[in-house]
Amino acid sequence: MRIPATLVRGGTSKCWLFDGQDVPASRDQIEALLIDTFNAADPRQIDGVGGATSTTSKAAVVSAASDDDVDVDYLFAQVGIGDGRVEWGSNCGNCATAIALYAVSHGFVCATPGTTLVRMRNLNTGTRLEADVSTPDGKLPAFGEAQVPGTLATGVPVTLAFLDPAGGSTGSALPTRHAREELSVDGRNYLVTMIDAGAPMVLVAAASLGLTGTESLAELSEFVPVLTEIRSAASVRMGLRSAGSPVDHAVPKVAIVGPARDFVTTGGQHISGSAYDVSIRTLSMHAPHPAIGLTSAVGIATAAITAGTVVNAALAGGAIQTPPDAATHLRIGTAAGIIATVATVDPFGRPARIGLERAARVISESIIFTRATATVRASA
Repeated sequence: MRIPATLVRGGTSKCWLFDGQDVPASRDQIEALLIDTFNAADPRQIDGVGGATSTTSKAAVVSAASDDDVDVDYLFAQVGIGDGRVEWGSNCGNCATAIALYAVSHGFVCATPGTTLVRMRNLNTGTRLEADVSTPDGKLPAFGEAQVPGTLATGVPVTLAFLDPAGGSTGSALPTRHAREELSVDGRNYLVTMIDAGAPMVLVAAASLGLTGTESLAELSEFVPVLTEIRSAASVRMGLRSAGSPVDHAVPKVAIVGPARDFVTTGGQHISGSAYDVSIRTLSMHAPHPAIGLTSAVGIATAAITAGTVVNAALAGGAIQTPPDAATHLRIGTAAGIIATVATVDPFGRPARIGLERAARVISESIIFTRATATVRASA
């Protein structure tokens, strides 16, 4: 079978994007298709289009939205690596950045001079997003000069915003009703915040792990097993799964949180503790994330404006007080460098909009050959 697909780099991820008209209608059939085309069961994904890392084993199915206030719907897939399954329980902001470019290049949205607004809805979580894509002279550039921490590549500038991001998966920004609590794992207690904004997250106070939050990726790798156990326990505590049921490795997202202090990025850049607000190191499935996932950045920005969280405790100036409609800037120190977020809240103090500056590039328009037995639609 021949399946049209587009490879787009969004931020620090690569995402294979499929038009909804070119793939099977059911999620089970789409999963079978992705497992085959990515060669998901092979840890190296050597016989497929997967990149064998969590940031390059991603896909999304994009369709025109039926609602007047949304342009495109998309279903995000985190494809297994050495695991013949797909996880559907999360969203990906970097892939949303890629989808914004794809929506313009594939005619879901008509380009306008200057910037083009793309309104998106993530079908996994119900999260709605807006992207302003740079389209000089009403055309989408093939290349751009914008750059984000975590890659030396440049791309087309995209401003991405998550709208009303809290509670998409659990119905509440604080699904356990506690801003901060102790989570018991294998007889040891860890100070955590469990939050649902952008995606479900468990934020672990670095000190309770004996860490600072500014560790290198190599240093953090030693803590992947315990952080994986914390994720497993948090998923039950947050109501994402029942005890004894299969564990998802994409959600909840896991981050360790510490106060800002001097550190050296993976690229060798010296960062002063005075240049940012909070130290964050995150996992991406089974490994340290080289930078930070955008949904994780949204969760951390939300925690920063939520009183009592471990992020509040790590901020040098204490909890951020954000008046309605005012913008609150948070600078997150990651292993790759500083990621900036801008948050506004509604009159009830809930996050209304969290924005980030990104970059994206269309890499390839392709035809993928698949052995999957799922019946595809005639247009494929």
